[in-house]
Amino acid sequence: MSEEGEGVGSSETTASPPAPAGGDPSGSEAAVLERIEAFRRRRPRFRDDFVTLAHGAGGKASAALIDAVFLDAFGGLERPPLTDAALIAPGHGEMLAFSTDSFVVKPLRFPGGSIGHLAVHGTVNDLAVMGARPRWLSAAFVIEEGFAISELRRVVADMSEAAAASGVTIVTGDTKVVGRGAADGLYVTTAGIGVVPPGRRVGADLVTRGDRVLISGTIADHGMAVMLARGDLALEAELKSDTAPISGLVEVLFAAAPSTRWMRDPTRGGVGTVCNELAHDTGLAVVLDESALPIDPAVGGACDLLGIDPLYVANEGKLLAVVAAKEADAAVEALRGHPLGAHAMLIGDIRAEPQGIVVLRTSFGGTRIVDMLVGDPLPRIC
Repeated sequence: MSEEGEGVGSSETTASPPAPAGGDPSGSEAAVLERIEAFRRRRPRFRDDFVTLAHGAGGKASAALIDAVFLDAFGGLERPPLTDAALIAPGHGEMLAFSTDSFVVKPLRFPGGSIGHLAVHGTVNDLAVMGARPRWLSAAFVIEEGFAISELRRVVADMSEAAAASGVTIVTGDTKVVGRGAADGLYVTTAGIGVVPPGRRVGADLVTRGDRVLISGTIADHGMAVMLARGDLALEAELKSDTAPISGLVEVLFAAAPSTRWMRDPTRGGVGTVCNELAHDTGLAVVLDESALPIDPAVGGACDLLGIDPLYVANEGKLLAVVAAKEADAAVEALRGHPLGAHAMLIGDIRAEPQGIVVLRTSFGGTRIVDMLVGDPLPRIC
């Protein structure tokens, strides 16, 4: 594991380090500050010899793997803010966004979508949250020998449908076939390019205390829909994935809140993980309000039965953003006027303290730290 004493999917979100010997059992201010400082000093450590599913879950294990293996080779020793797409300036005053993603979801088809929809929406959304207008995609397929041509046609048709709805064109691609048992059916990789309008920029460096945090709709929809679609659990619920292109939401948001600071789509690791990345990159506190989190009752019920915190469950069609306080109400109102933003909510704010930490104000009037998970209780959901 990346953290000593932590298992895959563990959270520590409700536990705090014990108070110092002889300390105030009710938690004096000094004791609380000491606990926060101890928490802040914890950093992912990489001591693994083999890759596990946790390394692909988007949490601490993923971050440790990226730091120790990929950034050492490609990006140097210092970890920069890792965004959903790279910004490239080819000249002539243009700014492009470039992103790539692989999709290994199981099952390939689930209520509300398929791997074909995800392969388009996932890359389109990564471009959109960088402020870009998605334009072109590539698509590469790794197909297991014996995979049904009829099912392959359906996946490709889903991709065509999703691309048309997203306003992008699939312009190039590749196909590889591997032996039986080597690919679990089908894997799809897409890469995309989008054009950033002049003068538009988002980033963690723009976030300041007093800003507001908003979400464009209910959380945890996709991850729970895929989990139940696997049929491994004795649960029956009408859950559907929220997979959808959010580029339209982004345009609506910028029209209403032109000073929008930062955006992400909370996929692997959910809202909790993305907010931790924001807190880390800004050095500020992200304070969430539990009572404001929009959760579909069926999704919330499934999470309760399985003991899963919806804050850590993926979406595939939602926008998480930080906006200026003076534009927050207008932003939410505008998003609610879009078909994909009917349940948009302000869910928190940005504060100076405790630095680099995500805090949840609970429904009971208390607070708890929202840590980043090591792995993910729901592997292979995208």
